[in-house]
Amino acid sequence: MSIPLLDLKAQYGAIKDELEAAVLDVLRNTQYILGPKVAEFEKALAEYCGTQYAVGVANGTDALVLALDALGVGPGDEVITSPFTFYASAECISRLGATPVFVDIEADTYNLDAAQLEAKITSRTKAIIPVHIFGQPAKMDEINKVADAHGLKVIEDACQAIGAEYRGRKVGTLGDAACFSFFPSKNLGGAGDGGAVVTDDEELAAKVRALRQHGSTKKYYHGLVGYNSRLDALQAAILLVKLGYLDGWNDARRDKAQLYNKLFAGAELVVPVALDYVKHAYHLYVVRVPNRASVETVLKEAGIGCGVYYPVPLHLQDVYSGLGYKLGDLPVSEAASHETLAIPLYPELKPEDMERVAELVKRG
Repeated sequence: MSIPLLDLKAQYGAIKDELEAAVLDVLRNTQYILGPKVAEFEKALAEYCGTQYAVGVANGTDALVLALDALGVGPGDEVITSPFTFYASAECISRLGATPVFVDIEADTYNLDAAQLEAKITSRTKAIIPVHIFGQPAKMDEINKVADAHGLKVIEDACQAIGAEYRGRKVGTLGDAACFSFFPSKNLGGAGDGGAVVTDDEELAAKVRALRQHGSTKKYYHGLVGYNSRLDALQAAILLVKLGYLDGWNDARRDKAQLYNKLFAGAELVVPVALDYVKHAYHLYVVRVPNRASVETVLKEAGIGCGVYYPVPLHLQDVYSGLGYKLGDLPVSEAASHETLAIPLYPELKPEDMERVAELVKRG
């Protein structure tokens, strides 16, 4: 029997009636673009995160772009981020004409190494985008200390980490702004694309609201060159239902991660590290194996879902060849890109299936 990397059908089946009622309500009232349902979700999301404001946008990438834009990032600026992440974490910088500057990661958490930040800051540096990769918060105290010393803005890329906590505070409250993705595979996922920016900065929130709607605060009156990046009411309705389950789902992910850790005890692989002062959201359960290709083959032949996150670090992507990075410049990220592998983890995953996955990983 096959075991997927993520089973969205199981999640849907568990809350089917609530989801379908929420969608039908939107269809019947026909308010599809922004409107009361989006405003209701934004209020609920801000309360959940512990921020003053939340602004729904079309996707997580746009959330990053609009947050940077609202902070005034543009041509000639530099923004520091991680090379071991999804492309959007750097693409958003390039989209605004700024230059991404990559800092290597920690070998255990895969998050940006705050100890290397100072060396990469120049007179052109405008902001830092730490990525809470795979659901584990980056070391925000250290990152914010460096940012404060240099007058830099900090935008959390929390697209993989909604519901995670750092020293008792939820991600989203740890910088000047934070960005979320509601791509279907995320811990809080819609039935399509969606995203949000959360912040305590009233001016920043207002600017993101204007930018998402063609730079307008009043219909047909435009004060900014903006975007068309609005969260759909249908997605907001679905996300509102799922938000009520998120903490329980994340707890289940943590419990299952602990079971995997026990099943892998003594095996020749590295399990995910969870720092003792964080609550890891386990968007992905990523093991590190020196023989990744062999493990992949064994799993796939047995019908077990797995995925490589990420096969090419961003500083070595073709699109950034002009930045001058070369193989060996960021060795920790480069090594991780050859050895990390995500295996099935989701709230509905059965213990007996986890035992089977673990046995096959060890066999590989």
